[in-house]
Formats: sequence, structure tokens, C-alpha cells
Amino acid sequence: MEVGNEQGRAQGNGRSDTPAEKPRTSPCNSLKMFLVALSFAYFAKALSGSYMKSTITQLERRFDIPSYLIGVIDGSFEVGNLLVIAFVSYFGAKLHRPKIIAVGCVLMSIGTFIIALPHFIIGRYQYETSVRWVVNSTLNPSPCPVGSPSDLAQDRKLSHVPATACEGDSNLSMWIYVLLGNVLRGIGETPVQPLGISYIDDFASDENAALYVGCVQTISVIGPVFGYLLGSLCAKIYVDIGFVKMETITITPSDARWVGAWWLGYLIAGVITLLSAIPFWFLPRSLHIPGAQGSEKCTPEQTSFIKDPHSGKHKYPADQNTTFIEMAKDFIPSLRTLLGNPVYLIYLCVSIIQLNSLIGMVTYKPKYIEQHFRQSASKANFLMGVINIPAVALGMFSGGLLMKRLKLNIMGAARFAFGTSLIGYILSLFFFAMSCENAKVAGVTLPYISLDSISYDKHSVFAACNSDCFCSESDWDPVCGENGITYVSPCLAGCASSSGSGKKHSKWTSCSCVGVAGNFTASTGQCPEKDDCDRMFPYFLALSVITSFIISLGGTPGYMFLIRCIKPQLKSLALGFHAMATRTLAGIPAPIYFGAIIDTTCLKWGQKRCGGLGACRIYNTTAYRIAYLGLTLSLRSISFIICIPGFILLSRQLRKEERNAVHGALANGGTELEALRKEEFVVSNSDQSQQTADRETRL
Repeated sequence: MEVGNEQGRAQGNGRSDTPAEKPRTSPCNSLKMFLVALSFAYFAKALSGSYMKSTITQLERRFDIPSYLIGVIDGSFEVGNLLVIAFVSYFGAKLHRPKIIAVGCVLMSIGTFIIALPHFIIGRYQYETSVRWVVNSTLNPSPCPVGSPSDLAQDRKLSHVPATACEGDSNLSMWIYVLLGNVLRGIGETPVQPLGISYIDDFASDENAALYVGCVQTISVIGPVFGYLLGSLCAKIYVDIGFVKMETITITPSDARWVGAWWLGYLIAGVITLLSAIPFWFLPRSLHIPGAQGSEKCTPEQTSFIKDPHSGKHKYPADQNTTFIEMAKDFIPSLRTLLGNPVYLIYLCVSIIQLNSLIGMVTYKPKYIEQHFRQSASKANFLMGVINIPAVALGMFSGGLLMKRLKLNIMGAARFAFGTSLIGYILSLFFFAMSCENAKVAGVTLPYISLDSISYDKHSVFAACNSDCFCSESDWDPVCGENGITYVSPCLAGCASSSGSGKKHSKWTSCSCVGVAGNFTASTGQCPEKDDCDRMFPYFLALSVITSFIISLGGTPGYMFLIRCIKPQLKSLALGFHAMATRTLAGIPAPIYFGAIIDTTCLKWGQKRCGGLGACRIYNTTAYRIAYLGLTLSLRSISFIICIPGFILLSRQLRKEERNAVHGALANGGTELEALRKEEFVVSNSDQSQQTADRETRL
């Protein structure tokens, strides 16, 4: 009672001298603090990653590069991950995990700032336009110059004035900075996932682990909502805002030459990522687990599935100091044990193939919306952030909640993930029916001699109506004729004069190739042929939301299956190796070969000022749709086939482990019974001896 009173007085004074009262923060509160910090880090890295994907078309146009090079830049993030993922996952799990995550967040922010650096180094953005030739020109040449050969030669010289500074132009190599910054982002992101998830799973109770992981994964999907919204906002702002007079800019955000303020979003994302590093510096290396919880860490599924009897203990506890050599010696045997698990290998193969499909689809989905449904980059990013991504977040969270409510074991989680993926695959087949007719562009999708039906044969941009004009076939400065046909440039439309200049420029007159009932005028920009697409686009968005939700339902159960199909002491290594393999074989190649295939559907390439092909201006939308959707669904079909032997192996393994558990229980029961009989026999003999001694004493 005196001890209890002393403890009560100590608590009443708000302090205690006993070691038991020393930690002020309970393990539960520390774990919740770590969960909040990790969620913010996931949010920051997801925001910057999704913003990178939202700027794909902006980077293409700014640096005049094709889609496959954008794929190389996007895949460089995974290269940075690959460089350090195995070592960080294995050795980081035995060191101070929160501080390693903090260092990673700092590196991510530095890499994000480096991506924005080229904007402040290179000159102002110059796009192809015919209007610039008229503004501030004493010669005031017409778009379609007609005259003597000497006059044409003079016009040729005038039109190529911007190319004189070509040798000093560094635009061609500036995308290297974007690539290097993305590599550094990948290096910094490495410890966040494997060390963060393993930390939660180590110190959270079994019934809460799935829910906590689901919460973190949900936050990681909410991040892209803000990333795409930020991309939408920046895409509306002209790239050189504040450095040029906006009244001199003749293009709009819906123009294929428009470049938004892509650099601004990277500065914002870099600051947010830097702030996410702060909480991890103040979190403990490990948390105290109560004896009952710590000794019974494995779930019933793990107990019956994992062969190692010491499944609840790590070989190197987090609070135990071990040398680097000791940890290194155990690396190869641990990796061999991990890869010797056939279920893990099947899961790894399925993940690689499905992520190839997912990464390729997500990377170029905004571009698909822009090109196929003729939406601006700003609107495409806005729709991705507001409609599509929230459906994914809701699906991830619902999947974790369902797994907890249904109390799914390993087989149940695998079946759930497979079923949702299969339903989403079937629904995705309907995307093939949602098509839009290609834009009508004379000399590209329509021959000049027949402007009635679209044809994808090789056409010439030159015709009799513009044969007297001195035109360049590489220019892209589209105008819309009164006949509803888009022409590549005012010159190729045969326009002899214009009305207005600069921002107020709107009409081209005396266009010999237009010629509709004596009206030979054309207006700046492509013709707004969007009737069929406007009707189809809402159905595309609705189906996209439904399929995204259904597929993401299996995300959390699939991830928990990965954690529970291996030995607990190999958890960090398994997560790290899984991340390394998927990044190497999916994250790096998928954007590259998806981009290369998309490039094959280009109908009109832009021209660099220094020569060579630039960014694509218009695509064959039918070929684009077949290539993009066909490749995505073909990869998922292959993954379903591989799942069949995976389910067979998993079922056999579970039955085998169940039999071993039953035999072990029976063997232990027999041993205990025999020991009990021996104990009873000894007790019986001692009682008899005592009774004999008592009789002798009485005698």
C-alpha cells in the first residue's frame, strides 16, 4: 500500500523518479506520430511524382523532344531508386529508420529544385508562328509571298532569322538537368516505403496493421489529386509569365504549341517535400512492445505458413548494435531464402507485369485525353486530379477496411486482389468502343484534292492552290478555314494577307485553298471539331472512375499478401527487393516503350530551330487508341495467366504447413502426456514410500 501511495503522489506531482515512468510518450502515441509523419511524406512524394506526369506534354514542347525521351526522363526516377534500394532496405531496417527517411525527404526536395533549374538558365520560349513575321517588320511580308525569285529569296532569309543564334542555344541539352534531378528524387524516395511500412508492421498490432497500411496508401493516392490540380493550374499560366508581354502571345492553352509554367509547380513541390522531412528527426529508433503483444506478433496465417519457428523475433533487433560486417554476412543467405519462396516469386512476376501496364497507362493518360478527346493539358490534369484519383484513393481505403472486416487470410487476400483486377480488366475492354474522329487537317489527315473523307495515307501539304507560295512544310502554325478544315499554316492555306497583329490577330484573308462561296478567310488556331468527342467524353470519364475504383480495391489486400507470405525477419528485404525488381523491370522500361510506340502514331512532327524533329503536333487518334489500350490490356492478360500456377502453389503450401502444424501439435501433445504420466508415477512411488515409512515409524 505504501508503494502504491508513493506512486500516486509521484503521478500527482506530474513526475516520477522510477525508470518505469521515464518515457513521457507512450508507444501508441509515438506510433501515431510516425503514422502521421509517414503519411505526409507519402503525400509529398506522390504530389511531386504526379506533377511530373502532369507536365509530360509541357516538357515535350519546351525542350522539343519526342515521347520516348520523356519516357527516359520519367524512368530516371526508378534508376535512382535502383541504385540504393537493396542496401537501404536491408541495412536501413537495422539502423535508425526515421532519420534515414528524413534524409531521403531532403534529397527528394533537392532533386525537385534541380528539375526546375533549366527554366532559369535557358532563354525565353519561342514558338512557331507566322504572326511574328508581321509584327515590327518594315518589310511586312505576306504569309503567301508571290513575286520574283529574288523576293522569294529575301523572304526565305527573313523566315530563318531565329536560326542564326542556333549554335548558342542550349535548349537541346537542358532536359539533362530534368533527368538528373529526377534521379536524385528517386534516390531520396528509396527509404520511405520499405522502412516506413516495415516500421508500422513491426510496432502495430496485427488487427491494426492492415488498416494503418491502408491509411498510408490512401494518403499516397490523395497526393496525386493535388499534384494534378497543381499541374492544371500551372498549365494555364504561360511559361515565361512575368518575363514577356502577354499581349504579344498569340497562342492559347488549347494550342499544340502552348507551354505552361511547368517550373513553378516543381518549386512548390520541393518546398512541401522539404517540410515533410522535419518530423522524422524527432521520432525514436524503436518502440517498446508490451510482452503479450511482442511475443505473439505473428498472425495465425503466418504461424501456419512460415516455416521459421522463431517468426516473432528479428535476428538483429532495432535497438541492438551490430557491425556492418555482421549484417553483410547475412545478406546473401537472407536473399537466397527469400528467392527460394516460390509464392513470393510468382507474386513478384505478376506485380512486374501488372505495373508495366499500370505505369504506362498512368504516365500517358493525360496525353491520351489531350490528343484523343482534344482537351487542353490544363483540363486533362484537372479531370485526372478531381475525378479519377479520388476514386483510386477511395478504393485503396475501402480495400484495407474490407480486409479488416472480413478478416481475410493469405488465400482470401490473394483471391480478393485477383477478382477485383479481373473485373476491372473486363470493364476496360469497353474503352475500345469510345473513339473520336481525327481532326481534319489538309495535307495531313485529308488530301487537298478531296477534303471530304479522312485518310491516313501519306499526303503532301503542297497543292495547286499554294504552289505560287513560298512555304515551309515543317512549320506548324495552324489556321481554321471557313470550310471547317484546318491548314498547317497560313502559307499552306494560300493566305496572301492578314488583318490585325499580335494578340489581336484573328483573320487571314485571300486564302486560295479555302475558297467557300467566295469566302477565302481563315482564323488563327485549329478548327474546334469536338461534337462527337464532347458526347463520348463523359462516358469515358465515368467508365474510367468505375474501373479505377474496382482495381484499386485489391491494392491493400495485395500489399498485405506480400508482407505476410514471407518470414517477418525478411520483411524489409522482401519489400525492398520487390520495389527494386518492379522499378527495374517496370518503372524504367514501361514509359520508354510506351512512349516509343505512341511516337509511331504521330502524323506531324514539329521542327527544332536547329534542325531535327521536335515534339509531335498531331497524332493518328485511331492508331493511338489501339496501341495505348491494346498494350495496356495485353500485359494484364499475361499477368492473369501467371496467377494460375501461383494459386496452385499457394494452396499446396498452405495445406502442407497446416499438416505440419497438426503433426507438431500431436507430437507435442504426446510428449506432454508421457511427461505427465511419468510425473504421476513418481508422485505415486513417493506416496507409497512415505506410507511405508510411516508404518515402520508406528511399529
